[in-house]
Amino acid sequence: MRGGDVVRIGLLLLMSLIPLSAARADPLIIAHRGASGERPEHTLASYERAIDQGADYIEPDLVLTKDGVLVARHENEIGGTTDVANHPEFADRKTSKTIDGLEMSGWFTEDFTLAELRTLRARERLPDLRTANKRFDGLYPIPTFEEIVQLVRAKEAESSRRIGLYPETKHPSYFAGLGLPHQAPLLDLLSRYGYQTEADPVFIQSFEVGNLKAIRAASRLRLIQLVDAEGGPADLPGTSYADMLTVQGLTDVAAYADGIGPSTALVIAPEGATALVGRAHDAGLQVHVWTMRMENSFLPPQYQRLDDPQGLGDFTGYVRAIVATGVDGLFSDFPGQARAALVPAR
Repeated sequence: MRGGDVVRIGLLLLMSLIPLSAARADPLIIAHRGASGERPEHTLASYERAIDQGADYIEPDLVLTKDGVLVARHENEIGGTTDVANHPEFADRKTSKTIDGLEMSGWFTEDFTLAELRTLRARERLPDLRTANKRFDGLYPIPTFEEIVQLVRAKEAESSRRIGLYPETKHPSYFAGLGLPHQAPLLDLLSRYGYQTEADPVFIQSFEVGNLKAIRAASRLRLIQLVDAEGGPADLPGTSYADMLTVQGLTDVAAYADGIGPSTALVIAPEGATALVGRAHDAGLQVHVWTMRMENSFLPPQYQRLDDPQGLGDFTGYVRAIVATGVDGLFSDFPGQARAALVPAR
């Protein structure tokens, strides 16, 4: 038996002694790309800060390298989240591609090996809005999904609490068309670290449908169908998200998924709460809403504070309003503040 196998088996035995959290009235706090309001997104530093702030789950968006390794980036285009433009050796990798019907220009993970990506460093994606995060530019590499899992396991051992993983498969049909499908490396890695059933703290999410159905056929892990207020799944051009959110549509989703992940606009409209949460619950689906941020520019008008010198709105009021709709989980760039917002509402 290899040394790494011994360590992994030891971790699995240790985790089996840590009970899953009991059922709670509060929704799950899902750290959106980590504590991405306070650290550059999709870095180990961002995930660790979120864990230390009490996040129930951390969310890595997963794309693939040229050599088939899962890494965490919001998009496979990395010009805005790394210093790749400052590397003259990669100047000729800049290109344009059509992904899910949209033309994008820049540098793409599938054109780099993992070793090449390792020479890059992460930077803040929203530097004009989150100026404080720029002080961390250049400090952190792009993490692999395995490194994220290893961080979670280490923090579980440190804190004696379960910490969930909430990976999103980004552009799965696009990557599958390149011969780089998400499913096998994702499920293989999760299985090696002991994540195999619906009892394990994992949700796999996607805006597409086909890859979720394929994962459902191969795995018992829980799945979340992401939906938005406009558009539809890239792999089903004749289907809209609006169609999927009807009573019949939600029944169809429940045949392969355990929940939906709607945008906040689908849960709270200007005139108040919508009926979506109730319809989804009637179909047996959980509802995990995205994405809650503190800055005025991301908040509905009624929660903005335009006189705030830091540009922050009434985040506590917003969180409480979302929670009042009955959602089962919420994504936030600020998991610590989202957790704090729940405390007085109990």
